[in-house]
Amino acid sequence: MSYFIDVSFDSVNKHGEELCGDNVEIFQNEESTFIVLADGLGSGVKANILATMTTKMAGTMLRDGLSIAETVDTITNTLPVCSVRKLAYSTFGIIQISKDKKCHIIEYDNPPVFIIRGGKILEIDKKEHIINGRLVQESFFEIKLDDVLVLVSDGVIHAGVGAILNLGWQWENVADYLLKNVPKEKCAENISKELLDVCKCLYDNKPGDDTTVAAVKIREPEVIDLFTGPPEDEKQDAKLVSDFIKNRGKKIVCGGTAAKIVARELNREMNVDLDYISSDVPPTAHIKGIDLVTEGVLTLSKAIDIVKEYCHSSADEVITLKEKDGATLLAKMLIEDCTHLNLWIGKAVNPAHQNPDFPIDLSIKLKVVENLERTMLGLGKIVKVNYY
Repeated sequence: MSYFIDVSFDSVNKHGEELCGDNVEIFQNEESTFIVLADGLGSGVKANILATMTTKMAGTMLRDGLSIAETVDTITNTLPVCSVRKLAYSTFGIIQISKDKKCHIIEYDNPPVFIIRGGKILEIDKKEHIINGRLVQESFFEIKLDDVLVLVSDGVIHAGVGAILNLGWQWENVADYLLKNVPKEKCAENISKELLDVCKCLYDNKPGDDTTVAAVKIREPEVIDLFTGPPEDEKQDAKLVSDFIKNRGKKIVCGGTAAKIVARELNREMNVDLDYISSDVPPTAHIKGIDLVTEGVLTLSKAIDIVKEYCHSSADEVITLKEKDGATLLAKMLIEDCTHLNLWIGKAVNPAHQNPDFPIDLSIKLKVVENLERTMLGLGKIVKVNYY
């Protein structure tokens, strides 16, 4: 496969509501990746249940091999129509991207999908179908590297109503914003987060509707190789470093002992970087040919926390990746520069990590590695672990 499907979504609840009335489901089967965004009518618990039911139904059927047509037919047959407003209780959009680069989009009363290619909005033909008395739009096209698709709920194109803008942020305004800002962002995570942040500002941080952004970027695979911890057997040092270096991708070394092994086996100097000092994170170092050298479990644990906070920050939190400490630099690389993560893990035990005075999450190095693996898999990255 010559491309990687980078997917991310972010949501903010309507002001005063504890639950979001939008829901997103991302899943894969052997042939395709699916992104489903549903917007339940109204807000709060009822809308949340309707949106979740819609995405779960779609996810279950599509994962089991049913066609999108069969899935839409079932959903539209199942969902009632509000007797007062004459509106569907849940609207939704579905994006299917297959391994042969074919993209299939279904739109059911949701804002049209934004497709950005080469600095322009890509216009594609849409076929209209009446399914169970409901209008459904269907489109097909072939994806290309660097294509960006953005699926949004009504809260995005209504952003600012009753606050900064009289008529809200129209579809065309959102398209203009994306055309200006998408080229600056390397990953889907940044695209969805930045667009949602703008919406929150337009709502003056009091959203008048549940607001959700799901972003898809078709990007070249980017591999990161991360080595931490010495092997159980010192005789494996040379083999581990050889395997670590010969693999393509950016190189990260975490841990003083691991860094010394790499410097020794490559016959290169290691220099500690004292230009940036943090009270929370040990300093980084430099080894020629290695993209980032940091301390071990402390920095890894902090980096995992930053990744989680950045990717799952709430409406009131502002998490950036602008600091220059080792943990933030590591987190930024894992979020923005990584589609495939190869972990090279030495299983030798560092006695310092067994100190009972250490926090429990630092007591065992392998627990930190397992946490990192889970976190990256949760972001849709492809992870491979090699133990020595």
